[in-house]
Amino acid sequence: MARPPAAHRTIFLVDVEAFGDHSRTNKNQIVVREGLKHAWRRAFRHAGVDPDRCAVEDRGDGVFVLVPAEVPKSLFIDYVPLELVAALNEHNSSHPKAEQIRLRMAMHAGEVELDDSGSTGAAIMHAFRLLSSQPLKDALARSPGVLALITSDWFYSEVVRHSGITNPTDFREVRVSVKETTGRAWITLPGQPMPWPFLRGLRSIWSGSRV
Repeated sequence: MARPPAAHRTIFLVDVEAFGDHSRTNKNQIVVREGLKHAWRRAFRHAGVDPDRCAVEDRGDGVFVLVPAEVPKSLFIDYVPLELVAALNEHNSSHPKAEQIRLRMAMHAGEVELDDSGSTGAAIMHAFRLLSSQPLKDALARSPGVLALITSDWFYSEVVRHSGITNPTDFREVRVSVKETTGRAWITLPGQPMPWPFLRGLRSIWSGSRV
C-alpha cells in the first residue's frame, strides 16, 4: 500500500522541568504525568482544539502532539498558553512540591511524514531542538511562572506577528544552537507581566533585546 503524502501539521511539544529530579519518587512522577495529561488536554479544549483529533505521543516527561492542518495555528499562541498556565496553576495549588509541574513548550509547523510506526520530518526534529535549547531552559529556570514558550522563527513570522490578540513584542529573539540546528527563535513567558526583571542576569541569551 502506498504511503500517504506528507502533510503540513502544527507541532506542539511540552517537557516537564526537572522531571527526573531525585526529590520525585516514582509515585510523584505518576502524579505529574497524570497532571500534565489533564492540563494540556484541558488547555486544548478550552482553546477550541479537540485533543482527540490530534496524533499524540507520550514522551514520558513530556508530550508530542501533531495537530491537523485545518486547525488554526493562532489558537496555539492566542489561547493555549494561557489556558495551560491556568491548568498548571490549579494543579500546583493542590499538590506538594514534588508533584508540581513547570513546563517548557515549543511551537513549530511543517511537512510531516506519517506511517504505521509514527511520524518523521525535518520540522519535527527542529521543534525538538527548540524544546531542548539552553535559552528556553534558562528562561524557565529564572521565571517565577510555570511556562516558558519558544517558537520557531517561521512560526513567529507567520503566526505570532499577525495575531490580533497576542502582542508580538512580548516575545524576545534568541539564538539557538543545538546539535545540527543553529538559528533564530522567539521566547515568551505566558502569564508573566512585562518587563521581566528576573531575566536581567540572562541578557547574554537574548539577541537585540532589553529585559
